[in-house]
Amino acid sequence: MSITRRNSLGAALAAGFAVAMAGPAAAQGPVRIGAVLSVTGPASFLGDPELKTLQLYIDQVNAQGGLLGRKLVLVHYDDGGEAGKANGFTKRLLDNDHVDVIIGGSTTGSTMAMIPLVDRAQVPFISLAGGVEIVEPVKKWVFKTPYTDRMAAERVFADMKQRGLTKVALLSETSGFGISGRKQSKLVAAKYGITLVADETYGPKDTDVTAQLTKIKSNPAVQALFVFGFGQGPALVTKNYAQLGMKMPLYQSHGVASEGFIKLAGAAAEGVRLPSAPLLIADKLPAGDPQKKVVEDYVTAYTTKYHEPVSGFGGDTYTAFEIWVDAVKRAGSFDKAKVRDAIEQTKGFVGISGIVNMSPTDHMGLDVSAARLLEIHNGTWTLVK
Repeated sequence: MSITRRNSLGAALAAGFAVAMAGPAAAQGPVRIGAVLSVTGPASFLGDPELKTLQLYIDQVNAQGGLLGRKLVLVHYDDGGEAGKANGFTKRLLDNDHVDVIIGGSTTGSTMAMIPLVDRAQVPFISLAGGVEIVEPVKKWVFKTPYTDRMAAERVFADMKQRGLTKVALLSETSGFGISGRKQSKLVAAKYGITLVADETYGPKDTDVTAQLTKIKSNPAVQALFVFGFGQGPALVTKNYAQLGMKMPLYQSHGVASEGFIKLAGAAAEGVRLPSAPLLIADKLPAGDPQKKVVEDYVTAYTTKYHEPVSGFGGDTYTAFEIWVDAVKRAGSFDKAKVRDAIEQTKGFVGISGIVNMSPTDHMGLDVSAARLLEIHNGTWTLVK
């Protein structure tokens, strides 16, 4: 069940009437799940599968009789990738819609704009964005499911080190995600014996990045290129890289972990490596992998419903939603404080992002091992051994 901006009042009244008629167990009315997602705009490749995943699994729970005997209603808003809108919609979710939990935002910028409001309102909030600052330092009511930009950088640098690539050019986007990724990459590079011999940036609306890439290409010290961004920018960089005849190994961040990147970059994406949850290689996971069944079940459910490929961003949403469902069941209540405590106590939860073990000092519950390293080969994802 879903409520959009245009039909929220009518849908809420209808849902309330239907639940009230269902019997005493549902007398309290529906449980309201709030979401602020970037369904349109430059981050739509994030928000679109995130929204579809929430709708899919909320419908599944409702078809099975609801959660603790109550139906779930999704109240969602589209921030178009704008942090200011995310802040305004979060205020609406809290003050007008009276939601029991918030899942989103899609981007680090949107999430950071939402955090002060949920902290003040004391409502559980599970972010779908990558920035490490979302959970470091720990904020009592805030959690996240994707691994951080720092973990992505560490996974990439570990592979570079293994390949003997120690002189690296960093090319990052001047968005919240790219800015944070650049910062974290610079912080952890030395840990892996990596020296950043070039440090260039590009804007999220740039239509050509050949100037920055030409500078990198002309630097004889550079052995590999690491791009930190999301949306169309990294695909543009990849195309420009190929057009310039650059041969050094090219790495991307988890910000492009979707089939959309391969479609946008085309043949230029051949050989690109990036860290990702195992969702994109579900059929290649060994039989004993503890995430295999969860990943395959999600792929089947999503592709059957929407007839389109899955993405890591939808997978992170599945993990967020199921962590909340699991916490509600363990709490035996929708009481926000009890659910918050149960989320924080999540242990051994098999999600698509990884095996989640949260604690009072860790509101993500993943380590670097959760990130698999993938390579694009013949237009598809392969697992780097």
